Amino acid sequence: MLTVTDYGGKEADVVRALEEDIIFGRLAPGTRLVEDVLLARFPVSRHTIRQALYQLEKLGVATRERNKGAMVRRLSPEEVRQIYEVRELLQRQAALMIPLPASEALIEELTEIHGAHSREVEAHNLRGIHEANDRFHLAMFSACRNDYLVSSIEQYMRLSLPVRANSLADPEQLKVSRRQHELMIEAMKQPDNQVLAQLCVDHLQPSKKVYLEEIGKAPGETP
Repeated sequence: MLTVTDYGGKEADVVRALEEDIIFGRLAPGTRLVEDVLLARFPVSRHTIRQALYQLEKLGVATRERNKGAMVRRLSPEEVRQIYEVRELLQRQAALMIPLPASEALIEELTEIHGAHSREVEAHNLRGIHEANDRFHLAMFSACRNDYLVSSIEQYMRLSLPVRANSLADPEQLKVSRRQHELMIEAMKQPDNQVLAQLCVDHLQPSKKVYLEEIGKAPGETP
């Protein structure tokens, strides 16, 4: 998965700051990312700003249109449904392919990451929550031993960032997410892949539901 660490110097600083503003809700979906406004905020060149916007587009959190410039990505209800249909297919298949019961080493790794995620939740560190959550799922799905499948899962995790981000600051959603992580770890100690696969699909639903409800309230949107 692309992250801001893939870029260097001032460009990385701009990308990281704007990515955080977007995925943590400080810049709402549909907000225009105006170059002159960004130049006033960041002491960098226009070229650096444009490169940063290009990288945000690659990360999946911004879009750029000819004669309109860049804006925070806003997913339509239909886009959300389609993205999540693919995510469900991919993640179910990966879960079905993981050899179970999982190795002690994998269980220990997931337990450690889950602990780190819980600590970030308790510290209210949004970026830490986001990064630990992604580490947990990628470590688990990597156990399916199909790099192309895991790469596809990464791609759709990135595409769904605007949807997933809404759960990061919601205590109730985080409580549910942490409990589901615990259930996944327990399921991986057993031989039934169907149980793990269903947990992985169920885990996707709360943030999707909340996002669809929110955009359904906006004028011109149909939930």
